Amino acid sequence: MADITLLDGGMGQELVARSGDAPTPLWATRVMMDHPGLVRAVHADYFAAGATVATTNTYAVHHDRLVKAGLDERFAALHRQALAEAASARAAQGAGRIAGSLGPLVASYRAETHPPHEEAVGKYAEIAMLLAPGVDLFLAETVASLAHARAVLEGAQAGGKPVWLSVTVDDEDGTRLRSGEALSGLGPVLKAGGAAAALANCSAPEAMAAALAVLGGFGLPFGAYANGFRQITKAFLKDSPTVDALSARPEMTPALYADFAMRWVDMGATLVGGCCETTPAHIAEIARRLGAAGHRIV
Repeated sequence: MADITLLDGGMGQELVARSGDAPTPLWATRVMMDHPGLVRAVHADYFAAGATVATTNTYAVHHDRLVKAGLDERFAALHRQALAEAASARAAQGAGRIAGSLGPLVASYRAETHPPHEEAVGKYAEIAMLLAPGVDLFLAETVASLAHARAVLEGAQAGGKPVWLSVTVDDEDGTRLRSGEALSGLGPVLKAGGAAAALANCSAPEAMAAALAVLGGFGLPFGAYANGFRQITKAFLKDSPTVDALSARPEMTPALYADFAMRWVDMGATLVGGCCETTPAHIAEIARRLGAAGHRIV
């Protein structure tokens, strides 16, 4: 039996669903602005479901997205709001860690849009310093290329907290990043950048076993949190997309998703949770299964 860290599930899609608002290119950031307290409620529900980590709603809070909406002056305030809502939920729970989300610059899944190295490092360092006072660790999410991994690891060092790096892999070949690069090439990058854990996220659950077979060889704690999308559509890979270009898999029930998660644990994963289109019900079912199998959630 093992000690398992149970991450939370999807935040952005859950916020859009709960708000009832039409999706916008600002995604979860818009919902947080228009519905103060809703992010806290989602965090609280994940804690109640058994999660021990709350991931801040900062994935999409980037200058490039805010500038397009004429809202860049709210950059720092939005990070502070996300921290406050996570901290409030944790205080009510009485326990748990807060992971500061460092999402992709410009666009998710699109390695070709990643900025030049020094520019990316500077942008990640700015966010890391904003988040550092309120988080226990950084979670670099949906990392699509080796260049992206290098930049976010270097930038996050400015915050002085452990960094868990999570890659997004090809939905049909989990041994490859979205960039097409071999996942095996990530090992030296993780070592040079001082990563504290290696994960895969926002990819099909079916792709994660192949990814974990590689990540498990890097000598770090490892794990996965998959999405519940049917597929990453061409419409979503255009500039300034909205999430209604994507659709959920109706068959990805909490029970089916937990089947996948328990297979990852059987492979040695000690960090599991959910990404887009997973909910508190999915996390609760993983928690139940972990307990039934004799694992300890930490």
